[in-house]
Amino acid sequence: MSGLVNKIKTFVGLAPEYDDEDEIFEEMYDADDEYAGTSTITSPITRKKNNLKVLSHPSSGSYEVMVTEPRSFEESLDIVNNLREKKTVILNLHLLDAEQSQRIVDFLSGATHAIDGHQQRIGEGVFIFTPNNVAISSETEKARVIRDAFWNQPH
Repeated sequence: MSGLVNKIKTFVGLAPEYDDEDEIFEEMYDADDEYAGTSTITSPITRKKNNLKVLSHPSSGSYEVMVTEPRSFEESLDIVNNLREKKTVILNLHLLDAEQSQRIVDFLSGATHAIDGHQQRIGEGVFIFTPNNVAISSETEKARVIRDAFWNQPH
C-alpha cells in the first residue's frame, strides 16, 4: 500500500527526496509486485536498471531517396505513400506515354502540395518530389554564368 501512496505523492509533487536512483527503481518495482495480478498493462521500464533499453527516434535524421519508374497510373499511390513516409522521390516517366505521364505528375503535384512538400522538373520526363522536411535548391544556367563571371574577375 505504501508504494501506491508514494506513487500518488510523486505524481502530485510531494515525493520524498532520493539520494540514489536505485531506491527509486526498487520502490517502483515493489509497487508493481504488490499489484501484479490486477493490471494487464505492461510497463516500458524493464526490471533491472542495467537492462533499460534505448529506442531510436523515428525521425533520427536519416533521409531516403526513392527512384521510381512507374509503368501505370496505379503505381502513383505507392509514390504518395513514400512521400508521406518522408522519402524523397525521383520520378522517371520514360516508360509512359504523354497522357499517363501528365496524369501521374498532376496527381503527385497535388499530393506533394497537400503535405507541404516541394517539386521540380529536373530533366525531360524526370521530376523530383520531396516532403516538407527537404528543400530543393536549384541554380539556373544564367545564375551560374553570373556567379562564375563575378568570382573569376581579376582583383
